[in-house]
Amino acid sequence: MEIIRANHSGFCFGVDRAINLAFTEAGKKERTGRLLTCGHLIHNSAVVNKLESEGVKLIESLAEAETGDTVIVRSHGEPKEFYEEAESKGIHLVDTTCVFVKKIHDIVEKAHLSGQPVVVIGDRNHQEVIATNGWCGYEATVIGSTDEAEECADRLKDSRPVVVCQTTIKAELLRDILDVFDRHGITYDIRNTICNATRDRQESCRELARRVDMMVVVGDHHSSNSHKLYEIAKNNCKNTIFIENASNFLLNDISKYNTIGLIAGASTPEWIIKEVISSMSENVTKNMEQNPMMDFMDDIEKSLRLPKPGDIIEGKVDQVMDDAVIVNMGCKKDGILRADEVVLEEGQKLSDVFKEGDDIQAKVIKSDEGEGGILLSKKRLVAVENYTELEEAMENKDVINVKLVRAVNGGVIAAYKEITGFIPMSQLSDRYVENADEFLGQNVDVRVIRVDTKRNRAVFSRKVVLVEEKRKAVAEIWSNLNVGDVVEGKVMRFTDYGAFVDIGGVDGLLHISEISWGKLKHPEEVLKIGDIINVKILSLNEEKGKISLGLKQTQPEPWTLVGDKYQVGDVLDGKVVQTKEYGAFVELEAGLDGLVHISEIANKRVENVSDELKVGETVKVKIMEIDPDKRRISLSIKAALPEEEAAEAPAEEPAEEAAEEAKDEE
Repeated sequence: MEIIRANHSGFCFGVDRAINLAFTEAGKKERTGRLLTCGHLIHNSAVVNKLESEGVKLIESLAEAETGDTVIVRSHGEPKEFYEEAESKGIHLVDTTCVFVKKIHDIVEKAHLSGQPVVVIGDRNHQEVIATNGWCGYEATVIGSTDEAEECADRLKDSRPVVVCQTTIKAELLRDILDVFDRHGITYDIRNTICNATRDRQESCRELARRVDMMVVVGDHHSSNSHKLYEIAKNNCKNTIFIENASNFLLNDISKYNTIGLIAGASTPEWIIKEVISSMSENVTKNMEQNPMMDFMDDIEKSLRLPKPGDIIEGKVDQVMDDAVIVNMGCKKDGILRADEVVLEEGQKLSDVFKEGDDIQAKVIKSDEGEGGILLSKKRLVAVENYTELEEAMENKDVINVKLVRAVNGGVIAAYKEITGFIPMSQLSDRYVENADEFLGQNVDVRVIRVDTKRNRAVFSRKVVLVEEKRKAVAEIWSNLNVGDVVEGKVMRFTDYGAFVDIGGVDGLLHISEISWGKLKHPEEVLKIGDIINVKILSLNEEKGKISLGLKQTQPEPWTLVGDKYQVGDVLDGKVVQTKEYGAFVELEAGLDGLVHISEIANKRVENVSDELKVGETVKVKIMEIDPDKRRISLSIKAALPEEEAAEAPAEEPAEEAAEEAKDEE
């Protein structure tokens, strides 16, 4: 029988932090009052009982605490008024609220203060959801199913709520509820706050359950995330059981299964997991019948048969000499282990490592058919063990550390313990490498991609590790991005339609229309490669890997400041940006243009505007009128001329008529 433990099981980061803080606090000797937890610190009775044995008392509400007491805030969090009450009563708090839960509190509090409705997807009776609701005045709409989503769809339709999730819900529930919202035409701001550890744990459970004969889910029956793991496992493996610890009778009937998968909830401590695995192994051993006569016959056959080269033998040290160790292997010939086949540290002798009667394991390197002994090696056994480690690492997709020792044709030789492997040049980096010398002497993480124990060969890849690290880093970046956030970015490259900006590891497109409130022909008019700028996230599409950014949104729209910056009568410098038959448009600043009517261009009759003004030319203008409602500014070049140059201009087309023409064109 094979027991396979899921890659993600046991304490998550938040629970581990909470437990460590609690036991650290319990270990402090100087304390004025009692040490308390308000509600269960985590959903695991074994851990709660252990805390109680350390002097940590359980209370149901803060009303039971007194001035001078220390209260440990559980990892699921508490409502806002909990902290206010503790401060008013002089109660010291040790806050173990999970950082991911705290992030949700910040999101809903900010939305509440801005008047935006809040939707929480999760179990309304779960402490995390109750606490979250307390950070938005208990005004959140809590939805735990698609039926509930359907019931409140009409009420949410025109409210554009911000949507957050209980960290431990299944991703499928979030998707199904958002599908309901989309079907009803509800516009919402989604913050996918399902914990990454939860997603990884659920996916690991699903993948493992599909390939084993039986699944064992270990967790407390009060643990929400453990029950969700059981649902996932049961949906993918019909032989699934849910247990709290190793004493469960359901473990008595597991020997009939060849492969058993095991996963544990986020609040299950490591010692319970190990007890369960140990109990499962013992149950299998007890159920295996042993035949004493068969064992006896095996011993006789073993004593007559000589081990062959390549065999791994076990024996006892019979004699330790200066240059060799004699080993009794239980057959008609002794084994000889020479000093040069043993890994000895500098100055060490065989007698420092081996004593008569010691049990020993070694590899046969030569089986003498005459009267001589059988030559053994510890060095080559270590190499065999190392290759076994590599096979396990390859199967489990584990990362190992190797040292790059020398360059060869087509790649690099890498040392792992007592053996070496090969890294092809194409697998040395996630970029093109022409010369491997720059990597020599480095210790790097690699994945094992091929092992041939018969030919003593192994092939490693550093590129796979680097690509995976980048993928995880990018996924983490995406999980922290939200529409509306203003983030810092670096301008990386230009196109005719905009600029690509690196916002911490992923690129977003800053379209040319979103760079400035004014009109641009190319991003280079405003930006330079390498510029560090603040941009606003306008839209996100993780599935397609697309992010739309805005720069002008981080600055006030020019028309909102016109009344503060400009007054009728002001004389300013402006740039001609467009000419028409009836006049010219002059830019006062990016996004803010005014019209100079043909009659206001010069102190003479102007027949053709383009004869007097050129696009791009800087001119001095005077503000004649500001109409904020219609967003129009009337300018005059003629009125801005020095008095000695001013003269009565011939009558022209009325400015009002020109304004109407401009309006028609717009």
